Amino acid sequence: MAVSDKIRALRELNNWSQEEMAERMHISKSSYSRLERDESKLDLSKLEKLAAIFKVDIAELLTSDGKGLICLIGENIGSNSNYYGNAEGLSVEIEKLKLSLEHTQELLKYKDQIISQKDNEIAALKRLVEVLPK
Repeated sequence: MAVSDKIRALRELNNWSQEEMAERMHISKSSYSRLERDESKLDLSKLEKLAAIFKVDIAELLTSDGKGLICLIGENIGSNSNYYGNAEGLSVEIEKLKLSLEHTQELLKYKDQIISQKDNEIAALKRLVEVLPK
């Protein structure tokens, strides 16, 4: 993944606009936009600012070993999910998501038990109200 792609992906992950990033970097929006399009050279000071903004190491921005994966899934991103990375990283992420889904399904089973218990308690309280003298 190119540095410009990582910068864009990290910005999107944080739900920041290009305007917000430009403000954070104290540059114009068009200058920032050129960074994401890889039309502008990244000097050390810009890399340091980006690393500080995203709270990552500069090396993390510069490395392109092909093993990285950024998965953007969120309510503020819209209906689209974007994936950046290779197949190996993607399969690891898929496994994590499967485990998360299994855990969520277990919680849903527990939720149904709680609702059932609540319904039983409501029915018992209604029976108590019926037998109370008026």
